[in-house]
Amino acid sequence: MTPRITLDQWRALLAVVDEGSYARAARALHKSQSSVTYAVQKLESLLGVKAFKILGRKATLTTTGELLYRRARYLLEEAAGLEQSAKKLSAGWEAEIRLAVETIFPTWLLIGCLARLGAESPHTRVELIETVLGGRDDALLQSQAELAIFVTVPQGFMGESLMRMRFILAAHPDHPLHKLGRKLSMRDLRAHRQLVVRESSPATQRWTVSNLATSIEAARSGHGFAFLPEERIREELKAGTLKALPLREGGERFAELYLIFADREHAGPATLRLAEIIREAVASECKKSAVPAKDPVRKRARGRMKAPSS
Repeated sequence: MTPRITLDQWRALLAVVDEGSYARAARALHKSQSSVTYAVQKLESLLGVKAFKILGRKATLTTTGELLYRRARYLLEEAAGLEQSAKKLSAGWEAEIRLAVETIFPTWLLIGCLARLGAESPHTRVELIETVLGGRDDALLQSQAELAIFVTVPQGFMGESLMRMRFILAAHPDHPLHKLGRKLSMRDLRAHRQLVVRESSPATQRWTVSNLATSIEAARSGHGFAFLPEERIREELKAGTLKALPLREGGERFAELYLIFADREHAGPATLRLAEIIREAVASECKKSAVPAKDPVRKRARGRMKAPSS
């Protein structure tokens, strides 16, 4: 069956609802008010329904109109997605991919994934958007990224479990908390400065920073203690510039990382390939963590990565 309603007519319906009036809808669409009114009336006539009812001086959606509005929005989003896909396919692999990644994701692993993509598609640029513990969900919500690695899945999106990150409470080996020589309580922690990357802390003294690297450097320099992702401080732990604090309980935390597409159905070949590379790299490292290594230090480093929990 050939559709009788044009995309412009559906767009007019959406604009009237979103803008609140025919006059404002006309300005938003850069059309005359009469053409917007005609488009909506033509739509109603062709379908044999009434999308609006007049209450006082205001037009509101009927029950049928509410259904049409929801379906029309989906239809226009699909049409826009189809156009984007066509542009990507006509040019081969995408010229650019925008990737939003939580800063707790291992940098060395991320760089390796990007290097693999660069070898396969050297003309595809990558814009990396670094986020802090869910602080940039808008990267997906406002279509600022095609792919994301987040600790939470924003409402309206689907995510696949990628890996589990372990956080440990750590400080410089010469920190006063280490010199207590015993298991630590929360009371012990409150007497010292905690370094946090967002506003949540049991300590009365704290420095709040916006970058994980700053928190690591401050802890490494002896300015406080912090919960840090073990994969991001493995070199510091190995070198002895950071040391796990012996907290009586709660000395470790975990965060699940998810791989999320902004629009899986309309993702371009480069975006799909990058997602596949990330999955393969994480799976490979998780597999290595289960295999005994000859070098005890490397074995411990690998063992910090965990496969997704079921």
